[in-house]
Amino acid sequence: MRVRHKVRAVLLDDGRLVFLRRGWPGGSPYCTTVGGGVEACDADLEAALRREVMEEIGATIGAATEFLTLTEPGEKVTVVQHYFRAEVLDMDPSRRSGPELDDPDTGDFCAVWVARDASAVAALELHPPELAGYLCEHAETWGA
Repeated sequence: MRVRHKVRAVLLDDGRLVFLRRGWPGGSPYCTTVGGGVEACDADLEAALRREVMEEIGATIGAATEFLTLTEPGEKVTVVQHYFRAEVLDMDPSRRSGPELDDPDTGDFCAVWVARDASAVAALELHPPELAGYLCEHAETWGA
């Protein structure tokens, strides 16, 4: 059985949470976290997280703290999702890069900002539901 590690970022920017809104032609849009797979060139999980944040939204982040780990067992591959919390230091969408930008199979995605409260998180259609539940319980106290 193979294990694939992914890193995901719940970002704070001026007191608001930052997520990705994803969509495909003919599909329903939803929100998720910035992030993706850990690659062989990444020194560690945090290096992978920083790379993914830059690729997907063109942002640099401060210190990252892992707060949640979700494991998705599969027949051939088990995926371990590592969720980190980090502050956005700066963001410039023109710095986005990576294969996702040119691949129509990945659909469209862009950053969205929401209030750091349970009702705003609940209204997002945030995936996965385990993360949404966690954030509804804890997001209001982050950064307080």
